[in-house]
Amino acid sequence: MKEVYKPIWVSIIGNVLLSLLKLIVGFLYSSIALISDGVHSLSDVITSVAGYFGIRVASKPPDKDHPFGHSRFEPLVAFLIGEALLVVAYEIGRDSFWRLLRGESIQVNWIMLGVAVLSIIVKEAMFRYSVYVGRKLNSQILIADAYHHRSDVLSSVAVLIGLGLQRFGFSKGDALAGLIVSIFLVKVSIEIILENVGYLTGRAPSFEVCEEIKKRALSVPNVLGIHDLRAHYVGNKLHVELHVEVPPELTLKEAHDVSEEVKRRIEEIPEVDRVFVHVDINGVTK
Repeated sequence: MKEVYKPIWVSIIGNVLLSLLKLIVGFLYSSIALISDGVHSLSDVITSVAGYFGIRVASKPPDKDHPFGHSRFEPLVAFLIGEALLVVAYEIGRDSFWRLLRGESIQVNWIMLGVAVLSIIVKEAMFRYSVYVGRKLNSQILIADAYHHRSDVLSSVAVLIGLGLQRFGFSKGDALAGLIVSIFLVKVSIEIILENVGYLTGRAPSFEVCEEIKKRALSVPNVLGIHDLRAHYVGNKLHVELHVEVPPELTLKEAHDVSEEVKRRIEEIPEVDRVFVHVDINGVTK
């Protein structure tokens, strides 16, 4: 199995088990906090399945209909994950708000608290694994899925605190925990959405990345200067175009070799997928 798929399968299996546990205990003891947390984990299963298929499509080679590859599918699925999370946040916030208004309370026991603690431990481990692999492979789906896990950790902490307060006499602890969970979810979902909108709309890379591109181009022998550098994201990968200036005494083959070396060095940057180099000699482009 490819490394990129392993965190997805860990996420699917782990979230199925956790969501079932939270939902069963939540319904048994009428805890909206645990039920909300269980729904949150169940939504992670759905988004992880979507992420799995998103990665498969994004990794397909270029074809007639997609000559520059399918890399935009990955941030598209990550964007949809963010949208799904926002809907879940609304549902949890609405239900928690109405329970607060109605003043409903429940009896909290150690089983409910234990489920919240277990969820925190398991989800934090899943977060660390997914974000490590995601950053290593520059996979926006895995990173989005990882922060889905982190939102679960934060929500489970809120659930634990809320249930703990209710256990020791604060009657609105369960509903308040559910409301806090929804706020966490809104924050995470908006961050995921905004990040991937940039990838989908061809956002330019950071200043640091542009400087690294210039540095690598200028490090090639016979490159006197560069200009008209343009770079933008196609999915989560960069396409770069630039002009390099070379001495007029170079032969056509030598100028071509310079452009190929510039291309090779820039494409060694992990984020860069394709580089298009134009060679200028005394203002004439070859």
